[in-house]
Amino acid sequence: MVQCFLIHTICPVTTLAPGESRVLYCRVFGPEESVLSGNDCELGPEHRRLLQKEQVAVVARQVRSAVTLSREASGRVLVETVLGEEAVALQEADSGVLRLRAGEPFSGERSALWLGVQSLGFTLVCEPHENLLLAEGTLRNLTRHCLENLRMLGAGSEVLLKSDRVDVLLDRLLPHGQLLFLNHRLAQTLDKEVAAYMTK
Repeated sequence: MVQCFLIHTICPVTTLAPGESRVLYCRVFGPEESVLSGNDCELGPEHRRLLQKEQVAVVARQVRSAVTLSREASGRVLVETVLGEEAVALQEADSGVLRLRAGEPFSGERSALWLGVQSLGFTLVCEPHENLLLAEGTLRNLTRHCLENLRMLGAGSEVLLKSDRVDVLLDRLLPHGQLLFLNHRLAQTLDKEVAAYMTK
């Protein structure tokens, strides 16, 4: 099962301290108890929400560090793409997997799959036994839909204002955090459903 899906910044933002990342969108799947340790379950709802927010921020910072390291190691120059070149940006995206040990930041071990597209990071946090190839395909599919349908690479693109559309994408492509095995026909049907909704 997927624990959470994040969209966050991976390039420096002037209002943030160096090394920080801003979480633009987050959706947590499953019960809160799966994210919290034994002592944390006794906390009130406000403290739980703050703890969950901090856990997500830790993942975003770790992914930002991994993306930065990957880009520096590859030596490629980051070329900004414009609207209409989302497919090119996705093909050139940096990708990777992080192992999150127990307590860093979740109570149990997790795997974080990430894609770094321009200045945005897309991350899926999964349970350690999940099929990582299936999770990567799902992450690429979600990212493709976000970039193409929501125009997230454009100047002034406000991810925060498009959260309802991201929710619809997740409901279709990652229902209740469950990874879907899709054949070609079912994938086309889901693509048509998503495209029809996005044109509304």
